[in-house]
Amino acid sequence: MYRKILYEMRDGVTRITLNRPDKRNALDGEIVGELKAAFGTSAADDACRVVLLAGAGTDFCSGADLANLEKTAHNSVLENMADARLTADLFLMMRNHPRPVIAAVQGRALAGGCGIATACDIILAAQSAQFGYPEVNIGFVPAMVMAILRRSVSEKAAFELVVTGETVSAARAHELGLVHRVFGDDQFSMEVESYVTKLAAKSASAVMLSKRLLYNMDSMSFEAALQAGVEINAIARQTEDCRKGLEKFLKKKT
Repeated sequence: MYRKILYEMRDGVTRITLNRPDKRNALDGEIVGELKAAFGTSAADDACRVVLLAGAGTDFCSGADLANLEKTAHNSVLENMADARLTADLFLMMRNHPRPVIAAVQGRALAGGCGIATACDIILAAQSAQFGYPEVNIGFVPAMVMAILRRSVSEKAAFELVVTGETVSAARAHELGLVHRVFGDDQFSMEVESYVTKLAAKSASAVMLSKRLLYNMDSMSFEAALQAGVEINAIARQTEDCRKGLEKFLKKKT
């Protein structure tokens, strides 16, 4: 079914792996299409509790395939907009996915690769991982990902990242708020497994409702956000997970 990614569902975790290690998992139209299909499949799978996105080999993703990018340089504006829309649609699918999407970043996550990681809900990084948006160095712009980056770090931090094109360490990315956790290289795989296993054990309905509410608040006024919270609060009380959770909690107290 897939040529450039790997897809596996195990123990509530959907594992999607960029599988072009010889190309440092560079992105092209085909791999973006396969990612969209994979995220669509996992979103429809009730057994899926968490999506884990990783890269095969030494790097997470080096960005766009330059050979593919060179071809598009001769396209019309409308053709380039259609091509860019594919990535924008992928980011939107990840944002609207009912489950948490976690990036496990080893090696380099650069340009579009850093964009894919940033589009995930949570980034777990190996200590030696590197992040950056070097597009400015070739006169390009990390345009679509700015919508997410601006919501992930401060405005000034986002500005510096995109206009300098500098590559930053995992530790610095963590300081900026781009990365959630940094683990030692030797323990990275084990720590990632522990993290996703714990998250997969959480209430699926509570996690889904929390993700939906939090992201939908972006465009709401304070009053509208509170009202949305009232509605989600009421819905959450009616879920089976909440009823079971309350029963278990009350039994512990007696």
